Amino acid sequence: MKKILIANRGEIAVRVMKTAKKMGIRTVAVFSEIDRNAPHVRFADEAVCIGEAPSNKSYLLGDKIIEVALKLNVDGIHPGYGFLSENADFAEAVEKNGLTFIGPKSKAIRVMGSKLAAKEAVKAYNIPMVPGIDEAITDVGKAKKIANEIGYPVLIKASAGGGGKGMRVVEKEKDLESQMKRAISEATSAFGDGSVFVEKYVTSPRHIEIQVMADTHGNVLHFFERECSIQRRHQKVVEEAPSSILTPELRNEMGIAATKVAEACDYVGAGTVEFLMDADLNFYFLEMNTRLQVEHPVTELISGVDLVELQIKVARGEELPLKQKDLKITGHAMELRVYAEDPLNDFLPSVGNLEVYKLPKGEGIRVDNGFEEGMDIPIYYDPMLSKLITYGKTREEAIELILDAIQDYKIKGVQTTLPFGTFVFEHEAFRSGNFDTHFVKNYYSPEILKQKNTDEAEMAAMIALHQYLEDRKIVKLPTN
Repeated sequence: MKKILIANRGEIAVRVMKTAKKMGIRTVAVFSEIDRNAPHVRFADEAVCIGEAPSNKSYLLGDKIIEVALKLNVDGIHPGYGFLSENADFAEAVEKNGLTFIGPKSKAIRVMGSKLAAKEAVKAYNIPMVPGIDEAITDVGKAKKIANEIGYPVLIKASAGGGGKGMRVVEKEKDLESQMKRAISEATSAFGDGSVFVEKYVTSPRHIEIQVMADTHGNVLHFFERECSIQRRHQKVVEEAPSSILTPELRNEMGIAATKVAEACDYVGAGTVEFLMDADLNFYFLEMNTRLQVEHPVTELISGVDLVELQIKVARGEELPLKQKDLKITGHAMELRVYAEDPLNDFLPSVGNLEVYKLPKGEGIRVDNGFEEGMDIPIYYDPMLSKLITYGKTREEAIELILDAIQDYKIKGVQTTLPFGTFVFEHEAFRSGNFDTHFVKNYYSPEILKQKNTDEAEMAAMIALHQYLEDRKIVKLPTN
């Protein structure tokens, strides 16, 4: 593999290119008209404009991307995450055109892309699952029967869902019918598939996922877990590795379960098996993401591997150069997704110009970045600017490092999730490890953040005034 095309943009495109260049592989960037001057375009060896700003006129044009790849004699296509990364038709089309898709086969993407099909696939492997029904239903009577058997609260969830769409928590039987109809309607409009299933709602869940990697020689490895319970709008914003609550025995048990999930769909490449964990440390299979995850850097730091390098090697048909016994956890890593979002306004996207954009540097600090000072934030894509990752010998050290690094970010022109990150990393519930996916609902409000900002500004003003008065005293000292 001498040349690869990265079918993506922003920080993940740059991150994949860095590994490719390290491996002596030439890179091709694709870009929309609005991304013409983006860092990923300049970082690549070659770059081609594939369309207008909206993603459905550029980054989602699979046929156009394949056409560019063929014209430039590309050997493989790396999809990154988002866009076409979990599109089975695209993966299949890449292979049919004689190119290598740096990811799983289309069959695995299809199976794991449907929550119902995924549950069906892993059923024979004795993987723990949340109690409920594992077939799509629209019959309210049947749903009520299941709900009464497993007990309220229950969760109605779209089979083809993601990002919190088509999900409804039902506390009482009288609300089941109306909530089910809403979930089906929302799932139909969002995914074109209204099928839903009913399962027990885990009331204090932790979101813990296991990184896996499989080659074409029958080897499946897991690279330990990531804790992803700090979320807003059912989407992750803070991640860490390892989790503060897993014992070595539980970690091993979850790792084995994750490799079985990969085996259940003949998986190849990098993937993530997601689990819910209840307050009693029981874990349940949730879904599998058939791509590289946004939060993969925390795993790289604690395990000492380059996951993109392994992806490329596996795609070339090579055997994984590691065995499970070779892998061990060293240190602790934290990640904050730095979004152009306003945490004081329900995390809504904050568009504008990056008038000032300076990134933190230093030992134990990694920033995966896709922007530069002076750039505009496009309204067409996910509003993530960069990812701040820190690595320390202990969890406490990684937390202190990330708090310092947040202060060293200098961003002017847009609101970001940096103040929210400070709030999380300073909060006792997070620092103690005693938190779940309801952290934002339980502890966070814009008013708390506003008050904190006000208190800090007043403290800074008092310190400045005190220093001013002290300086005046020094100036007034008589000289003999």
